[in-house]
Amino acid sequence: MAFYLDSADINDVKQAMSLGFVAGVTTNPSLVAKTNRPGLEVLKEILSLTSGKVWYQVTADDLAGRASQARQIFALAPERLQVKIGATTENIGLTAQLAKEGIAVTVTAVSSAAQAYLAAEAGAKYVAPYVNRLTRQLGDGVAILKDCVQVCRGSETRVIAASLKTPQEVVSVVLAGAHDVTIPLALIQEMGNHPLSDKAIEDFAKTVKGQN
Repeated sequence: MAFYLDSADINDVKQAMSLGFVAGVTTNPSLVAKTNRPGLEVLKEILSLTSGKVWYQVTADDLAGRASQARQIFALAPERLQVKIGATTENIGLTAQLAKEGIAVTVTAVSSAAQAYLAAEAGAKYVAPYVNRLTRQLGDGVAILKDCVQVCRGSETRVIAASLKTPQEVVSVVLAGAHDVTIPLALIQEMGNHPLSDKAIEDFAKTVKGQN
């Protein structure tokens, strides 16, 4: 299992990579837009800051444009780049085409196990359900993710859980069988801290100080 940062913010990337346990970086068009910089410029800088995998999404309006973007993006770092493509029947067909060319594709915004199954059949390296969004819109995003994991069994397609908002949600998707997880820096920091841990550490410090 691998743990990724979900951000296009360069400072976030630097902080996350300094922790030593974050395996790479996922981005999406919304996160890239927040940087107010050209997307490929951001992508190249992120690639320079991590030796792990980096995800970048194609955004062209037409299929030929998305195919061209995918090839251009993947060529920047073929050993590490994961090209994200939105989950539609047309795009899953594109996934099959790109997979035959050796391009690593993640089918993203997967909203059902049926989509995950087709993506796996097409040769997607990953499928990415947006768990919290699915919970808000359909009622139980973790259950949908669990079904995605089940239908991808026997294939090489991994399920990477995205759109996670709380530590418990992260734990829930791990228990549901997610192969990988991607979350924002703030949630990584929240997961690593707990008031009871802080209190115990404080008590230990007081004990040691009292012995000196």
